[in-house]
Amino acid sequence: MTPSRDIARLIEIMAALRTPVTGCPWDLVQTFATIAPFTLEEAYEVADAIAKNDMLDLREELGDLLLQVVYHARMAEEEDHFDFGDVVEGVTKKMIRRHPHVFGDEHGDKPELVKGIWERIKAEEKAEKRAERQALGLEDGTNGFLDDVPTAFPALQEADKLQRRASKVGFDWNDARLVLDKIREETHELDEELSKADPDKDRIEDELGDTLFALANLARHLDIDPEEALRRTNRKFRSRFRAIEEHAVETGTTLESMSLEQMEATWQSAKNNQK
Repeated sequence: MTPSRDIARLIEIMAALRTPVTGCPWDLVQTFATIAPFTLEEAYEVADAIAKNDMLDLREELGDLLLQVVYHARMAEEEDHFDFGDVVEGVTKKMIRRHPHVFGDEHGDKPELVKGIWERIKAEEKAEKRAERQALGLEDGTNGFLDDVPTAFPALQEADKLQRRASKVGFDWNDARLVLDKIREETHELDEELSKADPDKDRIEDELGDTLFALANLARHLDIDPEEALRRTNRKFRSRFRAIEEHAVETGTTLESMSLEQMEATWQSAKNNQK
């Protein structure tokens, strides 16, 4: 079998890998559940390549992500649910329907008008999907107001989505400073738990989670993506810790032999140089 630019070849390869007896032993035992973590990982690697502006890496990572779609579609086909063609048809139908200002007669020459069209059509699609699931005897799964927020999101992103959803019905603060007060309240409760003679690990986890949730809420009120804010800090941490490593090499020592005071001094120097 030879490589090809045609998606049909990738589908053939996956079918061969999943063919009993002659296929790949590893691929044959995989399920939707076992492949799902790889799907998430590949999506993150695509985002990482974009963040690094590495187009060569992006090309490869997009291929890996496409492979995940083909993989899931193949497993679904084996169970007579749907195949790759159904996936393609479904998304093309959705995109054409959600862009009547491009493929139809509606007018949407401004972003806010396009958003209104998009939201209206999404609501129509949601109602149709609910009816389709009911006709097939399947549970709706989205009876609650927050049920359409995926639980598979990274926790900070899920918190942001939940809060945005709740704010649509007025369950929200109208001042970022009130959120700051909530953060202070949560950190105080966390401090109280930590100060107990016999701290309860579960209670500490609860209070820490409440604090993180409140911080995500503050980010939303400040119109800041909490995931990106944390990634930004992660990048700073990597850079400053790298300075500690370089200092260790320059002084002929090792990270393990450096004192905390030496590390902190180098950290502060790197911090000042980044300003």
